[in-house]
Amino acid sequence: MSTRDDIQNLALKDVMGDRFGRYSKYIIQERALPDIRDGLKPVQRRILFAMDQDGNTFDKGFRKSAKSVGNIMGNYHPHGDSSIYEAMVRMSQDWKLREVLIEMHGNNGSMDGDPAAAMRYTEARLSKLSNELLEDIEKETVDFVWNFDDTEKEPTVLPAKYPNLLVNGSTGISAGYATEIPTHNLGEIIDGTIHLIDHPNATLDKLMTFIPGPDFPTGGILQGKEELKKAYETGKGRVVVRSVTKIEPLKGGKQQIVINEIPYEVNKANLVKKMDEIRINKKVDGIAEVRDESDRNGLQVVVELKKDTNAEGILNYLFKNTDLQVNYNFNMVAIDNQRPHQVGLKRILESYIGHRRSVIYRRSEFELAKANKRQHIVSGLIKALSILDEVIATIRSSKDKKDAKMNLVKAYAFTEEQAEAIVSLQLYRLTNTDITALEAEATELAETIARLTEILNDEKALLKVLKAELRDVKKNFANDRKTVIEDEIEEIVVETKILIAQEEVVATVTQEGYIKRSSLRSFSASSPDELGMKETDTLIFAKQLNTLDHLLIVTNKGNMIYRPVHELPDLRWKDVGEHLSQQLSGLEVDEKVVAAFDYTELATNKSFVFISRGGLIKQTKMNEFDVWRTYKGRPTLCMNLKDSSEEIVNCYLVDEAIEYDVFLASHRGFGLRYPLNEVPTVGARAAGVKSMNLKDGDYVVNGVLIEPEAKTSISIVTQRGSVKRMIAQEIAPLSRAKRGLMIIRELKTNPHRIVYVALSDQGTFEVVMQNNTKYEVSKMDHQISDRTSNGSSLGDEKKDGEVFEVHSLTEVILKQTKNN
Repeated sequence: MSTRDDIQNLALKDVMGDRFGRYSKYIIQERALPDIRDGLKPVQRRILFAMDQDGNTFDKGFRKSAKSVGNIMGNYHPHGDSSIYEAMVRMSQDWKLREVLIEMHGNNGSMDGDPAAAMRYTEARLSKLSNELLEDIEKETVDFVWNFDDTEKEPTVLPAKYPNLLVNGSTGISAGYATEIPTHNLGEIIDGTIHLIDHPNATLDKLMTFIPGPDFPTGGILQGKEELKKAYETGKGRVVVRSVTKIEPLKGGKQQIVINEIPYEVNKANLVKKMDEIRINKKVDGIAEVRDESDRNGLQVVVELKKDTNAEGILNYLFKNTDLQVNYNFNMVAIDNQRPHQVGLKRILESYIGHRRSVIYRRSEFELAKANKRQHIVSGLIKALSILDEVIATIRSSKDKKDAKMNLVKAYAFTEEQAEAIVSLQLYRLTNTDITALEAEATELAETIARLTEILNDEKALLKVLKAELRDVKKNFANDRKTVIEDEIEEIVVETKILIAQEEVVATVTQEGYIKRSSLRSFSASSPDELGMKETDTLIFAKQLNTLDHLLIVTNKGNMIYRPVHELPDLRWKDVGEHLSQQLSGLEVDEKVVAAFDYTELATNKSFVFISRGGLIKQTKMNEFDVWRTYKGRPTLCMNLKDSSEEIVNCYLVDEAIEYDVFLASHRGFGLRYPLNEVPTVGARAAGVKSMNLKDGDYVVNGVLIEPEAKTSISIVTQRGSVKRMIAQEIAPLSRAKRGLMIIRELKTNPHRIVYVALSDQGTFEVVMQNNTKYEVSKMDHQISDRTSNGSSLGDEKKDGEVFEVHSLTEVILKQTKNN
């Protein structure tokens, strides 16, 4: 079996690396990144050159875009016609380019992101400014290379009479590189370039007095002078661009926000849609209507506001939450010496100046050679006219044209070029007038040769020409700046009061984790008992609050949940509510709510007291629970519970100025009292310190805070259905972490064990027995008993069985002072 000698065995990694390297080099150099000299990508350069070669220039009529695209694709750019046409359309869009390079008749797209009409419908030609990029290209000013099929030659760069890279900017993505260069004002860029020509060591600060910053075709306000300087220095940086807006009064005390300029490359239709979605979803209360009133006279978007609305506040919200204000990220990458480089402002101008010097030098060489050649011919013609009779006689005596030329060279020492010009001379040129014209031309050619020789031999003369041509472009094409530049980036502060419709509501939180808010109308239309809630659930918190208030919710698993009242689901009083797990991740299946606290502002003089089942206690400052970034999706830790069986049994929010005692009751009947100031204040993620010395099998049923000098009654329920009330201060104060004293009498058989402890002034509680018998007990119904009493039984212990569950019956609190 014969083997083929054209098959190579190569490692895949080597082949892949080599091929991808070639591909990357191609798309970096030949597709996505602009050249630092003329600021054009290859497709753009080919479009301009092909249209110029085709005579499709500003001083002639428009031609079908499809004809130009076909010509470009067939001769220079062997890619899809759509990519060529899209590049052509972009060069005609005055909201994308600061100075358009192509004029187009027909639909060339819009700021709303609408596509241009098909190329068979539109017509195009080069703009007048494009002529400044292409001028002198026929004078060997730039290098040409063969096209893809070696049938035509195309330029590697255009002569570019002005720094187009900065004027029109560029955007593109390639393998490993991306570029984002903003547009600038033509006049300012030329002034900066001229200054750098005169002062090659000019500082960036000095250049920025001529070029203060980008000038976007869509105008707007650019903020951040320090960031701008950094971007111009390194080629990378971020500034803020915001819309130009004004607030106008309307009839009836209303106002409207009028937007006349939006940030560069923002899609207007998407911006209007986003603002209208904010209105529809009522993320801001106060927007009545959003309208796009743009027409042929210019851009105008109107946000009409409701009566007595804070217009400045809503405008700030729109700045922060829509593309009414955006960050513009500089990433000035361009092809410099055939390699991609991140370049600063000065480097771009230096590269342009170097390119332009080369163009003027090569043009001068071309024109000098042409002038010398013409001068040689003119001097021969003048000499011939001075001996006209002899020359005519010589020509008449010759056999043919070739013989005539040879005779002229021999007889009168003409060169072959001069002899060719003489024998080609028409008879009318033998007049006296023509001799005068030739002498004038000779004088003019001598001056031209002297001028061109000076440019080639004197750097100052060359730079003088460069500056004169730049000034000429500025004179003909410069226009006023559109973008306003502000030194500082204005910090946007959005006040909650502005964004939220203030309303009094009734907020509820249940033990199983269902939350909601109901309007006072919905609450009033029902009785408090008609609150929507599962049969197995218990109400933990129910209070009239304002939508500007806030809630902190503590769970038994050591989590703290933050919810602003206005973000609670707005439901009817009879609805069950929304479970916390629908909004939050990280909650356990059996997690329960222990307590909820409302506030208007976080207090620096308040602390949370957390008491755990396993005998730990701690204090944590309230302001430790300031709103965290991920509050909508995750709770934060309020107590570190190291054991899965451990849980928080109670939580208080206390004023640090008031002295409290901690009263703890354990399952086996021990009670302990000690000052709260023995409990250290620690961070939110701490576990706390020992609260009570527990025997094996014992745990803390509950802990309450009492005033040391008062007589505070507490209610106790045992597992046998016995209820008693005692004065907490009857227990003498001890130190933290002691075992405490017995608060029920120990029995040898079937001893009582505490299952519920609460302050007696907290209304009523419900005791559910094993046989589902329910007893509603008013905490103040029972007489005060001594410390060793076991209280009185609620019913028939043998018939009811043991206590299954005890829970307080929370009442709805209306029009009462809230915790601040």
